[in-house]
Amino acid sequence: MLKRVIPNVLTFINLALGVLAILEIIKENYIASAAFIIIAAFIDRYDGRIARRLDVCSEFGKELDSLADLVSFGVAPALLIFNQFNLIEWEKAKLAGLAILILYIISGSYRLVRYNINTFEGTFTGVPITVAGLVLAAYSLLVPISELTVFIAAALLLILSLLMVSKLKLKKR
Repeated sequence: MLKRVIPNVLTFINLALGVLAILEIIKENYIASAAFIIIAAFIDRYDGRIARRLDVCSEFGKELDSLADLVSFGVAPALLIFNQFNLIEWEKAKLAGLAILILYIISGSYRLVRYNINTFEGTFTGVPITVAGLVLAAYSLLVPISELTVFIAAALLLILSLLMVSKLKLKKR
């Protein structure tokens, strides 16, 4: 009985880390936020694998994982980039930053639903939201803020949005 809850506990930890990342964004602690997102990605890598190894996969676990992923790799990294690079005050286009933020989260949602309703054949269609969230967290940690990097941050959100909903086929490792 205990083995049935182990993958879900990992998924709840992933979700909790996503919430903690958002709370750190509110406090403008962007390094801690990015770190929570990266740790959540590491945990997310193993919840499904452990469920398969323990032979306790379920539709409930699959849906729970997607909800956690939306928070940890959709909402949290988008808000991280949006706030850290101050896209709400982006001088080049006042509402573009907000539109790109929303587009990224919607694209991530779409990607998660598409994954859940399709049969898995060893490849992903579109870039996984976990990968997109990791890229944004890494960008947040590695790139200093300047006029150019603000533009790149917005472009990165847009490009990752398009890649998540694309027909691009990626092999699962």
